[in-house]
Amino acid sequence: MTDAVKSSETGFTALFIRRPVLAFVLNTLIAVAGLAAFYGVEIRELPDVDRAVITVSTDFTGAAAETVDRELTDIIEGAVARVSGVKSISSTSSYGRSRVTIEFNDGVDLNVAASDVRDAVGRVAAQMPDEADPSRIVKADANSDAVMRLAVTSETMSVEDMTTVVEDQIEDTLAAVPGVADVQVYGDREKIFRIDVNQARLASLGYTVADLRNALATVAFDTPAGSISTSDQNLIVRTTADVTTPEAFENIVIGGTTRIRDVATVTMGPDIGQSTLRSDGKTGIGIGIVRAAESNTLDISNGVRAAVDKLQQELPQGMSIKVTSDDAVFINGAVHEVEIALVLAVSIVLIVIYVFLLDWRATLIPGLSMPVAMIGTIAAIWLAGFSINILTLLALVLATGLVVDDAIVVLENIVRRRNEGLGPRAAAVLGAEEVFFAVVATTATLVAVFVPISFLPGQTGGLFREFGFVLAMSVLLSCVVALTLCPMLASRMLSGAALHHEGASNGIGGRIGTALGGLYRRCLRACLDAPWIVVLVALLFAGTAFAMFSTIRQELTPTEDRSVVLLRINAPQGVSLDYTAAQMRRIEQLIQPLRESGEIESTFESAGNNGAYNTGFMVITLAPWEQRSRSQQEIMAQISNLAKDIPSLRIFPIQPNSLGIRGAGNGLQFALVGNDRKALGEAADKIIDAMRDDPRFVQPRLSVDPTQPQLSVAIDRERASDLGIDIGGLANTLQAMLDGNKVGDVYIADRSYAVKLVSTTNPINDPTDLENIFLKTQDGRYVPMSTIATLTERAVPPSLTREQRQPSVAITSNLRDDFALGNALASAQEIATPLLPPGARIVPLAEAATLGETNSGMLTIFGFALVIILLVLAAQFESFVSAVIIMATVPLGLACAIVALILTGTSLNAYSQIGLVLLVGVMAKNGILIVEFANQLRDRGLGVRQAIEQAANIRLRPVLMTMICTVLGGVPLVLASGAGAEARIALGWVIVGGLGLATVSTLFLTPVAYLLLGRFVTPKSHEQARLKRELEEAAYIDVEPAE
Repeated sequence: MTDAVKSSETGFTALFIRRPVLAFVLNTLIAVAGLAAFYGVEIRELPDVDRAVITVSTDFTGAAAETVDRELTDIIEGAVARVSGVKSISSTSSYGRSRVTIEFNDGVDLNVAASDVRDAVGRVAAQMPDEADPSRIVKADANSDAVMRLAVTSETMSVEDMTTVVEDQIEDTLAAVPGVADVQVYGDREKIFRIDVNQARLASLGYTVADLRNALATVAFDTPAGSISTSDQNLIVRTTADVTTPEAFENIVIGGTTRIRDVATVTMGPDIGQSTLRSDGKTGIGIGIVRAAESNTLDISNGVRAAVDKLQQELPQGMSIKVTSDDAVFINGAVHEVEIALVLAVSIVLIVIYVFLLDWRATLIPGLSMPVAMIGTIAAIWLAGFSINILTLLALVLATGLVVDDAIVVLENIVRRRNEGLGPRAAAVLGAEEVFFAVVATTATLVAVFVPISFLPGQTGGLFREFGFVLAMSVLLSCVVALTLCPMLASRMLSGAALHHEGASNGIGGRIGTALGGLYRRCLRACLDAPWIVVLVALLFAGTAFAMFSTIRQELTPTEDRSVVLLRINAPQGVSLDYTAAQMRRIEQLIQPLRESGEIESTFESAGNNGAYNTGFMVITLAPWEQRSRSQQEIMAQISNLAKDIPSLRIFPIQPNSLGIRGAGNGLQFALVGNDRKALGEAADKIIDAMRDDPRFVQPRLSVDPTQPQLSVAIDRERASDLGIDIGGLANTLQAMLDGNKVGDVYIADRSYAVKLVSTTNPINDPTDLENIFLKTQDGRYVPMSTIATLTERAVPPSLTREQRQPSVAITSNLRDDFALGNALASAQEIATPLLPPGARIVPLAEAATLGETNSGMLTIFGFALVIILLVLAAQFESFVSAVIIMATVPLGLACAIVALILTGTSLNAYSQIGLVLLVGVMAKNGILIVEFANQLRDRGLGVRQAIEQAANIRLRPVLMTMICTVLGGVPLVLASGAGAEARIALGWVIVGGLGLATVSTLFLTPVAYLLLGRFVTPKSHEQARLKRELEEAAYIDVEPAE
């Protein structure tokens, strides 16, 4: 029976040595598939893990936040909550606008979700106020940051003329680029007809604003009147009474002989701006490109840039459109940096192999097998529908060390057999056959580690799924290559080489190798003589490391240098747009020196977002990484410092992160959710006061400032009806007096222009002016408004938010650099819990929410990974004891990685967590080599002690080689610079530090574990002998009766 097993194994390896062309063709096919896939695979920053997010925004002109909350938001939330697959709903009701953002569970199709939401909103459309505009549904988080920003500027044209061009040409072209969800326009001002009413004149002639509106109702008179048919022709009749010039407006009759020109002046000019924009010191119009959920930033960037080049040729003279910031620059940079790391890793690995084997022919063999496995992996990525991104490329960098391991193990053993004096073919067959099982076992183990990573829940699961898949595939392919291509190449290439025999110390390398081998032999003997001391030391070390584990900072992603500074700017509530814009110009002047030094490439600042005049944001694009000495964080700190000179502004830097989590980049955010908004507000104030006492929280604040001044006009219905005043007309009168009331639209050559009533002759800029507006009573007298209404001033929040359909008050705080998000959330909850009103609870938002989901998932994954590896090993070795011996080194390896993290000050983030799981597999791998060999020796009849000592000494070279390759393959990551370096460093340190320290433990701890537990492993030869004996007896018994 043993002969049968032997012959089948020789059969497999010998097949490829007998048929070298077959081996060559197989491997070439793998490589060709990879190269073919390379052209079809998409490139992006990170795997596609966007959840489906849909925003429903509805405008309700002139309505206060409370009105919007009650009449719009509540109804829309109720409707969309019934759509299937909704994970969370959050909403904001601000002056004149309601915005409901719905986040769906993983795996919900965005387009299906969008149509479901559209249906749900359509069903409740009848319940919304008539004055509200129809809801808009955007397949993205409308709150999300633009991935690209463009500025349209002109030397010669006014803003309102540029607005016309932007609306007619630019906006539609950009919105049509595939993957663009929404095009935001900042700083645009439309042309309108302004009818400036003189209130006093109007009243003295006996008319009210309502009369004026009626007169203007027909400005766009254009009605189809049917057609005239005679016996032989058909004429279509169209009746029009167009008003297209200010003079024509002034001639409209209000009543009797009074025309509009008697009570008002009509001009055509720009509307009052809602926002302003400056780019690189010029006023212009800004355009933000919002990426649709689940689409690719690089594709959008290329599409938009192509569209911009085309538009630039069609624009009027002197008008320019340019890209001021683009996320794709960072992505391309990061992908390029990882490519460099990949090339470095491959070179380092080849050098290491040469140093160990001192034979260039032998070095060539892994040199050929490594690219085959790496390129083949690209085919696997393409087949699985994944993409080439920073994570999959990092996986390839780490794989360089792992991929070459299988080849090294096979090659090293063949070289060893060759040195014993076997012929090249025989050495190849026997050498490969000895380690055949070990190679398959290590591959299975590594794959077993990466399978559970793929089942991580949520966004992080999506990220690591691709990472784990790429590693597993590259290791699988390397196993195939190592067992087909390597023996074949070895049998052909090593034939002529004069091979150095083990004893002969030829050259310096050989002498050093012999010396180290001798040193290891002595140390190992010492360890095996006192096994319990070794175990004790290992336990102490591991215990200390795990005790220190809790001190590591926890965060989602390391802070990255994305070569862009984003600032959110808040002025006091209630200031005008011009004030905010002027203050932002001061910031622009303050950072001028940075522009001159070349650190800043372009600026883009917009004041007045979403109708809030007191807010603004700045996007400062920095020079590329290699052209500046300071990091984004240092420049950001300097800009924040400079801006402290501007007393009335508060500036919050935003740190965008690569995971693209909703609302990310503002430090810690959480919301108090309950039923009583007033109680929540009071509790929030107390919590913020308590947070201010802790210096680790920087600028804790309410996310929405609750102090917007509001004038409330309370009308006395009794008095109004006594005087016979129509309340309905009152709102129109007020709106015309205050900020211009739109009466209608007129068309001039296919463009529509709005017509607004305003009153600037006796402007209302003070509450007492409001009381003096005249209203007409039933008997034709005019009375001031103060007779039927009372005015009161109060402070209200400018917007009302809800989370999970309940009123919420959100609190935001930036964090000190050494204060990690995980700890911050915990201490904020500690502060807040005793202060909460009854029935309220805390809901973490943005990154804090994602962090919670990830950490719980990570622990389960670790557990699964360990259990799966244990089972896989037990199945392969046919004994649980062997599996336990191999796993004995894993806790120590993790402990080493934790020490490495603490020493380098790296935080425990998404990337370093991947490193830890990867470590478990690599650690187990080295143990397999030693244990498998010791078992083979036991089968030949050696005792436990001799078997393990001999096995450890023979396997010293391959274990060291594979470890050094893996560790040095990670070195380019640790020394990373440029785009996205922070993520690579985090991953690099876990691998380099953890494995570096762990190699030592494998070489001593595994033999000790084997010595202590090995006696429980029954050698295979005993089992086989016993089975053979029993079978022979059985055969003998069966035969008896017949005789």
